[in-house]
Amino acid sequence: MKSLWNDEDAARCFAEEGELGLRVYTSRLLGMNPDLVLHGGGNTSLKGISNTVFGESVETLFVKGSGWDLRTIEAAGFPPVDLNYLRRLGALDTLSDTQMMRELRLALLDPTAPTPSVEAILHALIPHRYVDHTHTDAVVTLSNSLGGADRLAEIFGNEVLILPYTMPGFVLAKQVAKEAADADWSSLRGIILLNHGLFTFAEDAKTSYSAMIDLVTRAEEYIASELGNSRAETIAKLDAFDRLSFAELRREAGNVFGSPVLASLDTGDDARRFSVHTDAERLIASGPLTPDHTIHTKPFGAVFPRSPIAGLKGFCSDYSAYFSEHSLSDHRRLDLMPRFGVWSERGIVRLAPSIKRLKIVEDIVAHTIPAILTAERLGGWRPLPRKALFDVEYWELEQAKLKSAATATDASRELEGKVALVTGAASGIGCAAVMRLAAAGAAVCAIDIDESAESQFANLPGVLGLRCDVTDSEQIDSAIDTCVGRFGGLDIVVSNAGFFPPTQSLADLEEKDWERSVALNFTAHTRLLKRCIPLLKLGFDPAVVFIGSKNVLAPGPGAAAYSAAKAGLMQVARIAALELGVHGIRVNTLHPDAVYDTALWTDELLEARANAYGISVEDYKRKNILRTEVASADVAEAVFLLAGTRFGKTTGAQIPVDGGNDRVI
Repeated sequence: MKSLWNDEDAARCFAEEGELGLRVYTSRLLGMNPDLVLHGGGNTSLKGISNTVFGESVETLFVKGSGWDLRTIEAAGFPPVDLNYLRRLGALDTLSDTQMMRELRLALLDPTAPTPSVEAILHALIPHRYVDHTHTDAVVTLSNSLGGADRLAEIFGNEVLILPYTMPGFVLAKQVAKEAADADWSSLRGIILLNHGLFTFAEDAKTSYSAMIDLVTRAEEYIASELGNSRAETIAKLDAFDRLSFAELRREAGNVFGSPVLASLDTGDDARRFSVHTDAERLIASGPLTPDHTIHTKPFGAVFPRSPIAGLKGFCSDYSAYFSEHSLSDHRRLDLMPRFGVWSERGIVRLAPSIKRLKIVEDIVAHTIPAILTAERLGGWRPLPRKALFDVEYWELEQAKLKSAATATDASRELEGKVALVTGAASGIGCAAVMRLAAAGAAVCAIDIDESAESQFANLPGVLGLRCDVTDSEQIDSAIDTCVGRFGGLDIVVSNAGFFPPTQSLADLEEKDWERSVALNFTAHTRLLKRCIPLLKLGFDPAVVFIGSKNVLAPGPGAAAYSAAKAGLMQVARIAALELGVHGIRVNTLHPDAVYDTALWTDELLEARANAYGISVEDYKRKNILRTEVASADVAEAVFLLAGTRFGKTTGAQIPVDGGNDRVI
């Protein structure tokens, strides 16, 4: 593992915010390495001094606060806590976790600061100024392997204190305090909590961080040396992707969960190895890399046979039995939907109710699967027993969060868990529709013939940009497969791709312009819909929105190729509404007009058209009954409304978005 420490960066951070600046700096170095920390995991602290309004000095623990991520943490993410108060808490014989969290709030020196980490007391009891804690893959993988504790002792000797797993919180703090009571802290570089992670500590930031990097590196090197003569599993060729089976699995998983969910399929090297592993069923059901992951992934995965629905039912049964075996009367069972599983000879499936949660599951599973394979090659994967996993998954603090979250809703995310496909997505109405649907929580596959489609949405979570010519059947099939493999299915289709051919009278109409218009403005939409229908039948509240044109209702001279193609599309939309209604699929059409923030309307063209009417460009843009300007975002808002459930009882409609056109009216 490479050290990311940079003396110049460290000096700058110290100059700006003192030692707390260094604490932020090294915390971020740890957080940006997913082999150490994933999604809010791990925590760090600094012991220093705070000054009260009375001019008194208070020994203070600045410890990572709840809700902060080490990758992006700032100084505000380290709430100041009365260090002596924490030490007194650590001296108590018993303290429930609920009581502990109350006391941690009472110990805050700033009442507006975030709640301190549940491991604040443990950090307080370690007699060093800087403390770093990670869930390092290498150390935890060794810990979860057969004879893991002995392997770790062989690697680190007396430099590291190795302790059995204990639940985070007060009990863990007491365990460390007891086991380390006679330790030589001057020579001790770290503490390993088996099946959980690694602590390092020192009097300065660089030494503590460097100890973490060094110890993890030694664990990585040990694994590499042990596996040097061990043959890895063969990377088998997987079966072809079955998008309908995958979409059916996603739909049934959503039914189990109680709302739309997303699903993704990993077919990378490790996923392929695992999906053909002779012991995959046992391994996927054994347990996670670290118990903390159960909050996100549940304690074990599902086994999906070639027809995966049976595997979903099997997981529901297994999870129910697991809950019944370990639960107490005050536990409320969580949902029965798996968060990951192995699809035999297909890959690794990941499931979650939102893009954010799916990303977390994907990242955790991407580290879990290779860890399992590595541990197997070291002699055997041996995670914690299910009772220990249950205690974390149903921890009273997590149950409290669950009850709180159950009462919170976000109306702005009403498309969360749904999947949309938008064509002509790189600009204008298509781009605006992508942004609006994504803002409402939908996962969006944005396709366009322009190569920029693959890059322009790269930084927008939940949007997959694909280059695709919608007049090419093979490219459409490939794009749909990619969309389903990435998000699990299809609920919304926004059929928008099109172009306006050169203005030509019927007498002068060139055949190539006519054929191109029909191919893109009519046939491509029909072909796309045909391919999407089987997936929409498996979707949640499925909806199709065609982007038509004012020219359907009020054609003009010189636009025969465009108007005829769009009129034909309108008839297809009406027939689709009639045919697909029995499956609950709604099909509606929007007719935009005079949308001037699209690629069609250049500044020069606008100026020329305005001059032709003898008015200003601004007046020309508002040349409609409402005297208002129509933008792509206005059309996108209508797309959003038709795609969601607000118009859940409407199908076959044609709605103009034009500010009012007297010819249309």
